[in-house]
Amino acid sequence: MRNDWEGWKIVYDPDDRPVFPPQVVMEVKALACELPFESGIPLSRFSANDIAAEIMRRGIVAQISGSTVWRWLSEDAIRPWQYRSWIFPRDPQFEQKAGHVLDLYQGVWCGCPLGFNEYVISADEKTSIQARVRKHASLAPITGKCMRVEHEYTRGGSLNYIAAWDVKRAKVFGRCESRSGIKPFDRLVTDVMNQEPYLSAKRVFWILDNGSSHRGQPCVTRLQKRWPNIAVVHLPVHASWLNQIEIYFSIVQRKVLTPNDFDCLESLEERLFQFQEHYERIAKPFEWKFTREDLTSMLKKLSSQSEYLALSA
Repeated sequence: MRNDWEGWKIVYDPDDRPVFPPQVVMEVKALACELPFESGIPLSRFSANDIAAEIMRRGIVAQISGSTVWRWLSEDAIRPWQYRSWIFPRDPQFEQKAGHVLDLYQGVWCGCPLGFNEYVISADEKTSIQARVRKHASLAPITGKCMRVEHEYTRGGSLNYIAAWDVKRAKVFGRCESRSGIKPFDRLVTDVMNQEPYLSAKRVFWILDNGSSHRGQPCVTRLQKRWPNIAVVHLPVHASWLNQIEIYFSIVQRKVLTPNDFDCLESLEERLFQFQEHYERIAKPFEWKFTREDLTSMLKKLSSQSEYLALSA
């Protein structure tokens, strides 16, 4: 068999699988690393069959299967049919602000180690948690069948779970509130700061994102007026992934809220508090490995990507 390019020959291996010239494999991988619409193809993303069809349309080979294309791309972990959303950092002080948070996770502030009487708190809200009342009871697993949860449900209301995580001591503090806002958030801060060791601590660093209930200098002024030993450290915009409380929230989502099956809102609240107590008994500080050096490396890569996109625009 010959393809459309003169001089290229496709041979067969002993298992009757066609062996294509290396240049064909390179052409396929190059196409997979392009956005389809940039080549005038009216697709948002490629499938293996789409790439095979385009390779044949371009006359690179006379015939090739989608499975062959998939096998080649799989070898290099190229998945043009998959995608994920992401956000370029837009805070001009992103590295500086994020660096302060990463230093705190390493027990350092402004180049000096934290003292024994200084603490780091990570806090945020998990908003609009629904209580889904299933129309039929869930069935426990049995031999050969997994747990079964009724698809239809009625809405039993929603609540906000506001929580704080002591980074060094692996302690959890949480409240359930009917709505989020400054007053509910300040009630959480009160719960934490009015007990030891935080009440008499030299400094308590609160790592916060830019949510409306704890945003900017007004939040700093408000909290420090009541608790002078609080030091508020705001994350840059779009950097909640640097907030350790989000790790705890992800655990709550997996362990408590999936599947979501509660008789009423009160049952949901009770389960959240029971899990909070359970988790605190077994919790250890999170093993945080992302450092300032990793941040600098990541931002350099993103900067290169931004420059490429600017030149391509």
